[in-house]
Amino acid sequence: MTRSDNLPPGLEDFCLETAWKAAAVILPFFRSGLQAENKNAATGADWDPVTAADRAAERVIRTEIEARFPDHGIIGEEFPEKKTDSPYQWVIDPIDGTRAFLCGLPVWGTLIGLLRDGAPVFGAMSQAYNEEIFIGDCETAFLYRRGEKTKLGTRETVDLKTATGLSTCPDLFSDEDREGFDLIRRSVKNIRYGTDCYGYAMLAAGCADFVMESGLNLYDIAPLIPIIRGAGGVVSDWNGDESATSGRILAAGNRMLHQALLVRLKGGADD
Repeated sequence: MTRSDNLPPGLEDFCLETAWKAAAVILPFFRSGLQAENKNAATGADWDPVTAADRAAERVIRTEIEARFPDHGIIGEEFPEKKTDSPYQWVIDPIDGTRAFLCGLPVWGTLIGLLRDGAPVFGAMSQAYNEEIFIGDCETAFLYRRGEKTKLGTRETVDLKTATGLSTCPDLFSDEDREGFDLIRRSVKNIRYGTDCYGYAMLAAGCADFVMESGLNLYDIAPLIPIIRGAGGVVSDWNGDESATSGRILAAGNRMLHQALLVRLKGGADD
């Protein structure tokens, strides 16, 4: 894999090894009847599940990072942030798609990403049940699956009317965001739901044309950005800001389709 200047050496091997160690902790819980706690139980807000698998996996990943890169910062979903003076911060979502995990659906993933001065520069997404690890560095991206390494590349679809999009769930959009999503939904060929982080991996693999979501946290998307960009895709917010790493996210397989989606999202013609 090509590697941008000034990145720590050995990132690819480190992420592969760490992802497999996390997988060894997670998989015994999958399809086991595991019960979840509600993070929002005290506030009465919408159900936000967390499980013993989430916490155990993040502990493993943090331990590996702290052993290899003790001066780096760490931001994880389940435990407090580790702040340092380093320009590097690791971003962890031990199980992105916990709801899918609890239903036995293999679209969840373990996300491990590296930021430099706040910008995503390296990322890995492991779907352990399928024995898949997607890795990217914003320049190239690869899939590791059962001993084989395959270079990833996005699709070249540019016409909205022939495009296939992915999103996790329409219920996750606010009323305002749902209006924007519906503009896109009515303009494209096909929309499939329930994909969580796996949708972004399928975009990078050339199996879909775009992903559209909102309400994302840093750890939901930052590790995926280097994979998508490394495969040839574009990631931004709904206004086209490519520095965005949370909130409303629009990812597309190529710049022409991405621009067409932005134009449509702003109310432009869909023909």
